Amino acid sequence: MVKKLKKEDKLFFSMVSEAAFTNPFSPKRAQLDKKISGGAKNIQWKTIIPQTLQKVRHRIGSLDKQGTVKLSDFDKPDADLLVFVFLFDIFHQFNERFDRVIAEQFIAGDKPVQIQFATDAFTLMAQRGFDQSQRKRFFALFYQIRRAFHFIDQGLIGQSESMQRLRENLWNNIFTHDIRLYEKYLWDRMEDFSTLLLGPTGSGKGAAAAAIGQSGFIRFNEKKQAFAESFASMFIPINLSQFPQSLIESELFGHAKGAFTGAVESRTGVFGLCKPHGAIFLDEIGDIDPLVQIKLLRILQERVFNPVGSGKQIRFNGRVIAATNKSLRLLRGDGRFRDDFYYRLCSDCVEVPTLQQRIMENPNELAELVSITVERITGSRSTELNEIVLSVIAESLPKNYSWPGNVRELAQCVRRVIIKRSYQGDTAAPIDLKERLMAGFEAGTFTIAELVGYYCVYLYGQCKNYEHVAHKTGIDRRTVKKYVDSFHYETGK
Repeated sequence: MVKKLKKEDKLFFSMVSEAAFTNPFSPKRAQLDKKISGGAKNIQWKTIIPQTLQKVRHRIGSLDKQGTVKLSDFDKPDADLLVFVFLFDIFHQFNERFDRVIAEQFIAGDKPVQIQFATDAFTLMAQRGFDQSQRKRFFALFYQIRRAFHFIDQGLIGQSESMQRLRENLWNNIFTHDIRLYEKYLWDRMEDFSTLLLGPTGSGKGAAAAAIGQSGFIRFNEKKQAFAESFASMFIPINLSQFPQSLIESELFGHAKGAFTGAVESRTGVFGLCKPHGAIFLDEIGDIDPLVQIKLLRILQERVFNPVGSGKQIRFNGRVIAATNKSLRLLRGDGRFRDDFYYRLCSDCVEVPTLQQRIMENPNELAELVSITVERITGSRSTELNEIVLSVIAESLPKNYSWPGNVRELAQCVRRVIIKRSYQGDTAAPIDLKERLMAGFEAGTFTIAELVGYYCVYLYGQCKNYEHVAHKTGIDRRTVKKYVDSFHYETGK
């Protein structure tokens, strides 16, 4: 006899099903979990999850009173609804064990670790009516989801609005805006979606790239009871600015023996080393020659490349993630960055915010970052060290210090304070004000004070005369001087 869900069960399970495929870093997911659990509005999302799971398992348990139910017991509309409900429940039963696998895999490096609980998960899915191919794919999807959550949640901390938006955008970059569509159409086809990360030096573009690159789909090998690859080997980062232009092609594409002077043997480049569903991170993409851009464009369009000095075509089955701290609008305007390359590279453009923006949005972000940095440096939490660092920052740096080196500078600030109990800021970090102004316009992140301040400093740098700047801007001389004095430490002007 075909079972039908009661009206109240259908309403409840509809919310659970929606939660299962909703971005966990989105406000919508937090709202859904609170509705499911019946929790108060002011309870944090991570606190509410245990209550949500308890409610879900209690409701599923009510369906199992006469024995374990499976998908084939229900008519199609109800069965389609319960697919994600059952997966939601089974996934959360194993997420802590997946976390341990992630930790073990970091230690093991490139060798895939054994998955001791795979049989248990497969058994639960079989009991709910999932066939063998579904069990393998969903188990691999569980691991991918847990990795993505781990790398985004742990690698990109901060409660400012811009960081919450960044985490949400990175999740969408991995699974698209709807994980149901990803699971149905794209789980093995994301290589066609290139990503461009934009943001200043030291802001965390590398961490964002690693979160994407280490969260690709990896098939599960039932015979070996292990995933086919280690996530550690799926991500290959390369900083293009560290190589002279004459060697970049060899680093990227490899070369044949005798291809040029010094090529005494054949060499495989990073594109040849990248594994299927893996990712290559091309940092400082704005620094490469247009001729190299043409070859990269070919890879993105045709998915093939030739090693330097070789007629052999090699297929590329990975994903490309690129990043730059420069204004692409200026580079494209000067002809240093090809438009066709840009349009093929930007399937998704993700903005990584400056530390200054994050602190302006949420002043508590600085204390949170200091605490995490201290813990990473010392291996343990220390309220004493946190207070010392924050005290030195408050006493030694201007209130609106711009942190030109971003989170990378903050990490060095913490180290400096631990060693010397002092930090004077980066006073020798001049910036290109035209580029800063253009980048700020593009990102839409300027406050009125920053916009006027940078412009005043730019004009003052040209004439070294407050009265002239006041005449040009229509601002009185004392206000001009205030802006120039406030912003000169960051611009070096």
